[in-house]
Amino acid sequence: MSDSTIDNRNTDTRLWSNKAKNLSPYVPGEQPQHDNLCKLNTNENPFPPSAKVGEAISAVLANQADDLRLYPAPESDDLRAALAQLHGLDSKQVFVGNGSDEVLALAFASFFMKEQPLLAPDISYSFYPVYAQTFGINLVQIALADDFSVDANDYSQPCSGIIIANPNAPTGLLLSLADIRKLASAHPDAVIVIDEAYIDFAYAAEDSSDKAVSAISLINEFDNLLVTQTFSKSRSLAGLRVGMAFGNASLIEALTRMKNSFNSYPLDKLAQAGATASVLDKPYFEETCQQVIDLRESLTADLTTLGYQVLPSHANFIFARPKEGNASMVANALREQGIIVRHFNQPRIEEYLRITIGTKAQHERLINALKAL
Repeated sequence: MSDSTIDNRNTDTRLWSNKAKNLSPYVPGEQPQHDNLCKLNTNENPFPPSAKVGEAISAVLANQADDLRLYPAPESDDLRAALAQLHGLDSKQVFVGNGSDEVLALAFASFFMKEQPLLAPDISYSFYPVYAQTFGINLVQIALADDFSVDANDYSQPCSGIIIANPNAPTGLLLSLADIRKLASAHPDAVIVIDEAYIDFAYAAEDSSDKAVSAISLINEFDNLLVTQTFSKSRSLAGLRVGMAFGNASLIEALTRMKNSFNSYPLDKLAQAGATASVLDKPYFEETCQQVIDLRESLTADLTTLGYQVLPSHANFIFARPKEGNASMVANALREQGIIVRHFNQPRIEEYLRITIGTKAQHERLINALKAL
């Protein structure tokens, strides 16, 4: 049983609220601690963050007498300014929080606690149903197409909002900007949240020079569009916990109000300094993203040669079906050799494995193990 799962049969819950008793919490990918582990299950970046991140954090620590005894900037002004400049926006269009999970939770509370339902794909980030349950939101899940793609035409009913991970997880498939524009146009009085945790890897699988464009490019066109991103994936800062949102200033103000009613200092000084330094080191960011993309295409080719059906991924992971469809058995066999991949035991995707893009050496170890199987 995961550490984050409560067994109510053996836990005294008499002092709990009904809400706490009835919640089914999100269970994150496991973080096992073993020697010589090949960890390909939680979509962390195989490369370290920019060296400038450590330099910026060290500078704060060197001046801790004046820095760490004081509260951090409550609105993370320098980081928001850097992100605004990066995307050609105003700082009032940028929000940051303690990881994109906190940003998403604040979005659920700010925009979706209404009478009409929230719409989301049935196969997507498994935190969405947890947020909906936590905030008492009626979530209607729309089935993906047979090829696991999102069909924008299926999201036509009245709603309080729509949330779609793009690229989607765990499939890695990408929704076009034309379809996002269609959703925002069709629901002018509902907030459309595009969760772009993996967008920086979203090159067309067939041609890595054809770079996909973030939905951030549409927020000046649609006041109901909110785009969330994270530093955990493409910037190799999963341990720093920094997420952000981009949107119309009125949407950002709603998130800020909700934040300041819950946690008015979400980012500490070290996180603000490190994240800002990461944004400013654009060459390193682009270089490591391209390396992940190249490794993704190489691993896709190797698995295809072994008979795996691999979906065209635009993320830092791939979604692959073993030739015999026996994903659970393959996952368990790999685990016995110290190789951890993600298997989702749920309808429609139980025969697939989600495999994080790792280093070249990790891929060689994985492929050799699969050949042995």
